[in-house]
Amino acid sequence: MVAFAGWLSELAGRLRPGGGWYGVFAARDPEGLRACFDGTELPPWDVVESLLQDLGEPPGAPRAVRGRVLHQAAAAVHDRAPGAADDLADLRRLREREARQAETRVLDLARTPGPELAWARDDLSRARARIAELTARLARVEERRTPAPAPAPTPAPARRRPRGARYAWLDYTDDAGDAGDLVDAPGAGRTATVAGPAPQAVPELPVAGAAPRGARFGGAAVAPPPAAPAPPADPGQAARAAGNAVYALRRLRAQGRGGDAHGLLCEALAGPPAWLPVLAAELHRAGLAADWATLLWEAASLPPARLAAVAGALADAGRPHDCDQLLRQGVARPVEELAGACAALFAEGHQPEAQALLAAFLRVRTPEDAARLAALDPAALTPRLLSAARAVSPSRERDLLHALRVAGLA
Repeated sequence: MVAFAGWLSELAGRLRPGGGWYGVFAARDPEGLRACFDGTELPPWDVVESLLQDLGEPPGAPRAVRGRVLHQAAAAVHDRAPGAADDLADLRRLREREARQAETRVLDLARTPGPELAWARDDLSRARARIAELTARLARVEERRTPAPAPAPTPAPARRRPRGARYAWLDYTDDAGDAGDLVDAPGAGRTATVAGPAPQAVPELPVAGAAPRGARFGGAAVAPPPAAPAPPADPGQAARAAGNAVYALRRLRAQGRGGDAHGLLCEALAGPPAWLPVLAAELHRAGLAADWATLLWEAASLPPARLAAVAGALADAGRPHDCDQLLRQGVARPVEELAGACAALFAEGHQPEAQALLAAFLRVRTPEDAARLAALDPAALTPRLLSAARAVSPSRERDLLHALRVAGLA
């Protein structure tokens, strides 16, 4: 929290007082903004993004990436405190009420477009973004508190099938041959049936030892033993699943159910990695590029081997920009997890992606962090880190060499 507050204060010092979004936030909630600068409160990420926008910083710039890393770390520390789940739940209820009020204002003002309508739409957009952020944080808290399920699964009852938007990513057929996943369709009392083949098991996330599972948990310090190769993805099945998910997302967004939409995106990360590029293309065609950005952000905290699998699938599908973005966002992880992700990428033959991960790490983490990373596997990581530092800049290579010498690794 202190580190993030220092970064935020340094950012504010570069802004023009009273101008841009900085001036708006200071006028609307001066005490809340001061608490954020003091480190006693954590601002929603949309506020930080707006301040970066005032400064003209693009999302992938070093200052923006560093801020995202610190914001994520501060949120993780805050959410481990006793009572954090109740606080987050209360805050989410407040944001949901704000979203409903903003929706009402947007509808009331839609007949007379003007500045007030623009502000109402901005309030609604921010409320939805904050609901999604709080929902993700709450899910991580609950995952930490929930014990692991029992190595023998209980068979599902006959003729029982999942219902609702969270299952839109899965295709299945019930035992009577009645195919489809049911999601709400336009019109009262009707449902849309999305045809699909026989049930497909959701693959287990690769983990090592007793590491917790879920999008915001890492695996082990080193890569787990390589698993058996997955069967080739069925393009038709991937397309059906993507279309189903996009349909459900549109419905949820139209109803203002941002939390459920975020949950659906997280469900997609449990499916075959090779399906994700198909989903990306479908989301962009549907004008839901922001949902794809959210999914990439969640994917950045998958366990190391799973992160490597998703990055490799994006690279293999001709989406290098998405792959690079995923890896850049993953550098907030502890060095032990990054070592596992690098090892998995190299083991799967994705050397360029592994080097890109190391380069992104060196741009936003300290040379001392890089030395700690190298110490986990000096023979493999030290030369690769030096190569990545050389590609970043000569000064970064010099700083890394000094840190490695201090650590006795060079």
